[in-house]
Amino acid sequence: MRRPFALLAAALLTGALAVPASAAEGEGPRTRSAGDGGFTIKDPRITESSGLAASRQHPGIYWTHNDSDDGPYLYAVDSATGETVARLTLTGIGSPRDVEAISIGPGNRIFVGDIGDNLGGTWPHVWIYELPEPEELSDRTVRATQYVVTYADGARDAESMVVHPKTGRVYIIDKNEDGGHLYEGPAELSASGPNVFRRTVPIDLWATDAALSPDGEHLAVRGYLGGIHYAWNDGKPQRKGRLSVPLQGQGESVTFSADGTRILYGTEGTQSPVEAREAPGAKAAEGDGGDGGQGSSGADGAAAGDDALGDGVKLGGAAVAVICVLLFALGRRRRRG
Repeated sequence: MRRPFALLAAALLTGALAVPASAAEGEGPRTRSAGDGGFTIKDPRITESSGLAASRQHPGIYWTHNDSDDGPYLYAVDSATGETVARLTLTGIGSPRDVEAISIGPGNRIFVGDIGDNLGGTWPHVWIYELPEPEELSDRTVRATQYVVTYADGARDAESMVVHPKTGRVYIIDKNEDGGHLYEGPAELSASGPNVFRRTVPIDLWATDAALSPDGEHLAVRGYLGGIHYAWNDGKPQRKGRLSVPLQGQGESVTFSADGTRILYGTEGTQSPVEAREAPGAKAAEGDGGDGGQGSSGADGAAAGDDALGDGVKLGGAAVAVICVLLFALGRRRRRG
């Protein structure tokens, strides 16, 4: 996938300023429970984790995949250890091109979105793969069904795909710097012909991933520097507030925990961290002091005295200064172009 200039800001803030995510967001300690706490992906084969999905069949297991140039592989990572406990090799499909998203549908079916378009939205079609989640976790080969996907209003780049946990309907959010749109797929995907996805409502974010809560009532959309929480509203999402997104070098993935109480955020890179935050509306866990680990800010607002950027990342004054310099440089570069 393309690395936008905004990532330079994230990298500088993460490395040069060395501000821990919790400190930058004004958050207090967060409890860790099996399957809900943060972890580090330790598998050296996973260098571009670009999607994340919590297993409902195997507590504490999260499925992920590399972005591109890896092969038809899915990895099951144990959040208790960060170790890979299974690698699935998909058959029955072509060569994956730009895999960007993964989601769990009804009946423990795994959906994989080969929906990225590094050519800026010029490929005539993209693909979605569907396979059963194995009942036992081990390295194995699994046959998948391949679906051809097109858009009613023309080709586009996308990195976000969700599957409704009750209806099984698939949705895609396109990736656009000025904000994208939710695209609704057919009621049932067909393996024998193209599946046309149609634009429905705007999504106010440069989206790199999205996730639906296990009850299908909440939609979380993340970008490189922030996130937004929507009420699902029967497929016509209504914006409710900002998500408390950790500052990550290249924020690429998001998922709800299997019980819906946490949202987990991942990033690309070797030994990449997955960080957990309380999901909007979730009851505070015992020992969190009643605020769900959000300090004085909560999931949808900024803490007092903080500046906000990108619908969710809360930054101090020095960080904002660095961002301003970078954005000024970006503007100059664009004018020269």
